[in-house]
Amino acid sequence: MTERIAPLEPPYAADVDAHLRAAMPSWAKLEPLRLFRTWARHLPMAESLRALGSYILGTGTVDPRHREILILRTCARCGAEYEWGVHVVSFPPFLKMPESQVLATATAAADDPIWTAEQRLLVRLADELHDTAHVSDGLWQELASHWNEVQLLELVLIVGFYHFVSFTVNATRVAPEAWAARFPSDLHEPGGKPR
Repeated sequence: MTERIAPLEPPYAADVDAHLRAAMPSWAKLEPLRLFRTWARHLPMAESLRALGSYILGTGTVDPRHREILILRTCARCGAEYEWGVHVVSFPPFLKMPESQVLATATAAADDPIWTAEQRLLVRLADELHDTAHVSDGLWQELASHWNEVQLLELVLIVGFYHFVSFTVNATRVAPEAWAARFPSDLHEPGGKPR
């Protein structure tokens, strides 16, 4: 599939280069992500998105493992293999997340025994928001017994932001990064509910 909007290629203008350096983790020895290079076609937009992404990934109050379950589940439900694959390689290994749970974000149902009680709530949240754009009263009450109001807002923000990311990579057909993970072979059709 051909990318609909080609990512910028080096050499970059000085302002684009500075943005892309800031967008990538300082420890990463990789070329800037194709998604970042696509957004960088309009720096005011790219800078705004970087600020929100930096909050979610760097200074948010939600436990990083919980954050990644939400991100991976949201991307899987959207069929956004690009972003799912980037996150699988970039975060779970450092967070000591079991590979079986990482793969389960794309293949397992919310009630699968692989999840802890808290994790089930997160998977249910990602699924309900994806399927209905709402959160049922019962699920909200259960979530509120584990997370405070700021964290509840953050949980919804994470799912919403990664819907936006998923829509972007799917609509513009951003090509996979060569080093990123690919969806498990038993994943249902894009956007389909895991078994």
